[in-house]
Amino acid sequence: MEGNQRSFAVLSGKDTKPIGDPAQREIPKDLAGVLDESAQTLFLTEMMRGLNLTLKAFFDQKVTINYPFEKGAISTRFRGEHALRRYPTGEERCIACKLCEAVCPAQAITIEAEEREDGSRRTTRYDIDMTKCIYCGFCQEACPVDAIVEGPNFEFVTETHEELLYDKQKLLDNGDRWETEIASNLKAESLYR
Repeated sequence: MEGNQRSFAVLSGKDTKPIGDPAQREIPKDLAGVLDESAQTLFLTEMMRGLNLTLKAFFDQKVTINYPFEKGAISTRFRGEHALRRYPTGEERCIACKLCEAVCPAQAITIEAEEREDGSRRTTRYDIDMTKCIYCGFCQEACPVDAIVEGPNFEFVTETHEELLYDKQKLLDNGDRWETEIASNLKAESLYR
């Protein structure tokens, strides 16, 4: 039965000794030969390779970012905290078409609208449950007037669930706070839309 078993360490063909078999190497018989081989193997080869790697890493350019004080570059396509934008006149951009609510796969957006005196619609309620949101960006793509966008802010940690239920005022405040970055990101991405 043992003759029928095949070892993965066995070479095919005439040589049937396992790879790395000590019988293939010539073993020194005296103490000086043993010490010489040990010194060559341990100190000259492995030790120098380790020191070379350490010195190479020592002189390489540092890649560490001290996060709270330094921040890395963020892509113009980054999808962070949601924001509702205004026109330069201060009027809200949202026309209550509810396309963002319809396209949201997580059903995180709730919109209620009413008619204005001039016949156009305006939102009375615009809520986003950020705990449901999957940050897919469909709402931003569906909006015909670029009212809802996902801004560059990624630092919006909270302590309670209720703080992640964004209402219209919170979204408008986000839009006012990040308008310059949002506008420049949308301008940079306008060629690809």
